[in-house]
Amino acid sequence: MGRLRTGYLLLLVLIAVTAACGSGTNRSNTSNAATAIGGAATVAAATANHAATAVAPVAQVTATPSGSPAPARPQPKNRTLLLSTTTSTQDSGLLDVLVPLFEQQTGYQVKTSAVGSGEALKRGELGEADVLLVHSPAAELDYMARDQGINRRLVMHNDFIIVGAEADAAKIKGTASALDALKMIAATKAQFVSRGDNSGTNALELQLWKKAGIDPKGKSWYLETGQGMGASLTITAEKVGYTISDRATYLATQKVTKLALLLEKDPGLLNVYHVIQVNPANHSGLNVEGAQAFSDFMLAPSTQAVIAAFGVEKYGQPLFIADAGKTDADVLKGGPGS
Repeated sequence: MGRLRTGYLLLLVLIAVTAACGSGTNRSNTSNAATAIGGAATVAAATANHAATAVAPVAQVTATPSGSPAPARPQPKNRTLLLSTTTSTQDSGLLDVLVPLFEQQTGYQVKTSAVGSGEALKRGELGEADVLLVHSPAAELDYMARDQGINRRLVMHNDFIIVGAEADAAKIKGTASALDALKMIAATKAQFVSRGDNSGTNALELQLWKKAGIDPKGKSWYLETGQGMGASLTITAEKVGYTISDRATYLATQKVTKLALLLEKDPGLLNVYHVIQVNPANHSGLNVEGAQAFSDFMLAPSTQAVIAAFGVEKYGQPLFIADAGKTDADVLKGGPGS
């Protein structure tokens, strides 16, 4: 194609030269013709060069401003990380924000198992998880005492609340004490829905019944769902009853369940979350580096800022209080909402 274009241009020039010579033999016309021939040759050469360049492949290299190639982010040796956590972190939507952020920053791929804290700790004990995010302090301390976990770190907290149907059959609204509220529910035999799943929420509920001097097991008004918080709230609404919930899951589902918040701010209803790495001394094949990376990520200032802001735009209040840098004693002293 380049040769044809060059030949065509030369032909045009020759025609112009012939016309110029035919009109006279002065030196000016001859000079113009020569100039035209030289220009045509130059154009032809340039056209040929362009055609040759178009055929040759061009190598594209992405470089940094300094001119050197941008270094690729090192990928983890084992990219799969097994996280066992509570249903409240899942049902509230917090994990939908944090997990993709962690994956993007580190290159790990998280496989999440959202169960009750008791089940999450059990999976860690069996080596079926690399890292845990749980909220059952007494069970966690027992887990650590048996050397099942390492590096237990405070992440965040919110609080438990008692919610129920707007009708409030037991008239507990306005009661300051959770123990008094449970006694009123038992006295009126109003429907109470328990998770009954050995979760952190279930553990707290059972402790409260014990302190109140009441054993609700087997009572006609006491229903154990064996399910997570979101499902238990739905059942509570269907049964027009009461239940104990973490604040985050309640707020995330309230538009659907229409349950009313009837008791809050009891110091005994604090809900504290810790991240725990499964002890690699007890199991081979754990993703130790990934567990450490996730633990560090949860306490990083940028992550804590995300936790502190989570829920504010949608609910007008944070669903969790970020606690990195605090001790458990600090949180207990401050109480719910601090």
